[in-house]
Amino acid sequence: MCSQFLSFWQLVIFDKNSLMATALNSTQLEILKLFRNEQHEEELQETKSLLIAYLANKVTFEADKAFDEKGYAETVFEERKREHFRKTA
Repeated sequence: MCSQFLSFWQLVIFDKNSLMATALNSTQLEILKLFRNEQHEEELQETKSLLIAYLANKVTFEADKAFDEKGYAETVFEERKREHFRKTA
């Protein structure tokens, strides 16, 4: 029965911001399978924290990689912090 229920939700999920139906991707489906049983609030918060840490590590890794590939030095960021990017009207 669970696989039938999951198959139904593979087809359609509504995005609350756009109200358009979108299909679940493979990552979303795997997460649903992992958490098909009721979770306590504490476990939900722990899972959110783990996912956020994982994604933050990926972003940091990619940023460091780009930093090294472009040959940036720390001085580039210090200069950018002092620049003003606002447009004047």
